[in-house]
Amino acid sequence: MTLRSILTGVLPLVGIIVVFFAPRLGNSLFSKVERLGVRLAEHRGLAVASIALAAILLRLLILFWIPVPVPEVADEFSYLLAGDTFAHGRLTNPPHPMWIHFETFHELQQPTYMSKYFPGQGAFLAFGEILGHPWIGVLLSVALMCAAILWALQAWLPPQWALLGGILAVLRFAIDGYWINSYWGGAVAALGGALVIGALPRILRFHRPRDAVILGLGAALLLNSRPLEGFVFCLPVAGALLLWLFRAKRPRTTETLRRFALPVGAVALLCALFNGYYNWRVAGNALVVPYALHEKTYATTTPSFQWQKEGAPLEYHNPQLADFYGKHGWAHATWRQRRITDFRSFVSLLHSNMDLFVSFFLYPELLLPLVLAAPWLLRDRRVRLLVGQTILCLAGSLLVVWYLPHYSAPLTATLVALAVQGIRHLRTWQLVGRPVGLGLSRLVVLLAVAQAPYHAFYADLLRSLAERAQIERRLDATPGEHLIVVRYSPNHYAPAEWVFNSADIDRAKIVWAKEIPGVDSGPLLRYFASRQVWLLEPDISPPRLTPYNALADQSRISHGTLLNRPVEAARLAVTH
Repeated sequence: MTLRSILTGVLPLVGIIVVFFAPRLGNSLFSKVERLGVRLAEHRGLAVASIALAAILLRLLILFWIPVPVPEVADEFSYLLAGDTFAHGRLTNPPHPMWIHFETFHELQQPTYMSKYFPGQGAFLAFGEILGHPWIGVLLSVALMCAAILWALQAWLPPQWALLGGILAVLRFAIDGYWINSYWGGAVAALGGALVIGALPRILRFHRPRDAVILGLGAALLLNSRPLEGFVFCLPVAGALLLWLFRAKRPRTTETLRRFALPVGAVALLCALFNGYYNWRVAGNALVVPYALHEKTYATTTPSFQWQKEGAPLEYHNPQLADFYGKHGWAHATWRQRRITDFRSFVSLLHSNMDLFVSFFLYPELLLPLVLAAPWLLRDRRVRLLVGQTILCLAGSLLVVWYLPHYSAPLTATLVALAVQGIRHLRTWQLVGRPVGLGLSRLVVLLAVAQAPYHAFYADLLRSLAERAQIERRLDATPGEHLIVVRYSPNHYAPAEWVFNSADIDRAKIVWAKEIPGVDSGPLLRYFASRQVWLLEPDISPPRLTPYNALADQSRISHGTLLNRPVEAARLAVTH
């Protein structure tokens, strides 16, 4: 039995048993800590800043244990391409003359060379790269997310309970888990959702233009990170605002226009102009998002939405793209498994999505108050909108074939608010005159603290490319510039892609390219004639790096014969 299984399975059960027999255990210590929390919570701005700082410091303190992450999956490299592009002051990159050898997953090569993804995550990675490393942008995005969650909860809950929500967010998302320990994103959309849900009650209560601007900025972040999920998330908010605008006690029309409509409209207009210009620069059409262009170019047989029909097969330059996107590829097989075709497949998809959702966002510490306090929450008018928003977003997740927890990132602040409200209800629960609810509320916090470093949902999703990073470190320390030609075996595992490059390929110290069966590599080698060329065979265990000789017999190369510089090749060979 692993420590993780003990913390997530045994510890909660033991804790519940102890609470039922000794609900006031440690009451003196808990009371002191709670009083300190109340004092900090009264200073709302200080509390928000403290949560952001705590998220940064706590993660930095465990760098010796959980180091700066290495990108492992294609999505991360695509986001890093966007970040590198923005960091160099460009919205996209011109297509490379040798682009056929650089084709890879989740990136456009034509009409420009750029990530297919929306620019929100890339913007934070760019900021981090400017400061020294893209992961700094990840860290800052998570810190801002936690601070925004606290700010949002301050509009829904009393200050001390809002602070508890901010602390739970830090413990859940800012220490372990793939949002903080990868480049895949999640925090940016969660930040946008927190701004939207936090601005709503402030607009209804105070009618301040600044809150309308914040709501618009939050919606803009959602549009540029998770647009579909952000749209579904904003529907209940839009409904609440429409009811407010048409009710009898709303502000006068001129006041509503000045304090709400104009600020929101100004942000929406700027966002629309930026997105249109971005689409035009990347995809060549202001009305075509890069994501849609990529799907049309590479993934017609695996549409994203449940109602879309399978498109006609495409011809691919690279067999790896066919093995991934093609009619008989990995993505297509996964798509067929996750399509809703009957009630049984609907139940299967719902179960799969909910398992991922609950595992990442809730289990076990935040699930406890939501389950035990569910009867109170469902009758609580103060959080009715949040409950409805959660149900709507979970239903919306079934509209798409693919699902990972960061797709539901806009809901993060909503879920934390519901969990804290559940703790409030739970705290008043007594059993035969015993304050069992008090003990359970404190147990939730203890579980959150104990499990903070053990939310590593990300590790087993796809094969690690740790060997790729090792090769880059070795060659980066070797004088000169390098070209790595990757030769995949016929039985290569499709998602384990190795060929990813920076925004400015020609100026990169290391360039990764594919050897394409039936395509002459001569033009590629002549183009990079000034570089030292290496052959990488990633499907050999361990992956083998040898000097490349285009004139040598291919069978000898495939069997790993060192063609020249044997001492240097042996030194650079990758080992586990």
